Amino acid sequence: MIEFPNYSRSYDRTRRAVRFWGYDSALEASFFIEEEALRRLQPGAQPNESGLLNAFDSNRDVICATAARMYVRGSRGSYDLVAANF
Repeated sequence: MIEFPNYSRSYDRTRRAVRFWGYDSALEASFFIEEEALRRLQPGAQPNESGLLNAFDSNRDVICATAARMYVRGSRGSYDLVAANF
């Protein structure tokens, strides 16, 4: 079962997404939630790094729950969450 104890997250300008990490025992998986998905969760979010990180923080529980449903142990190193996931 994957967990998200690490509250670190960062904005990746190249991917236009917020990156965060989950842990399944000793395995680490990277997750990216795209800007469009964050704006779907929080329509009033400012379209800049600070605004998108705030949108992530405000919706962390639903984002992590969605990421956990997408996760398949050992299947890949990173997962992309898009607007259709929400």
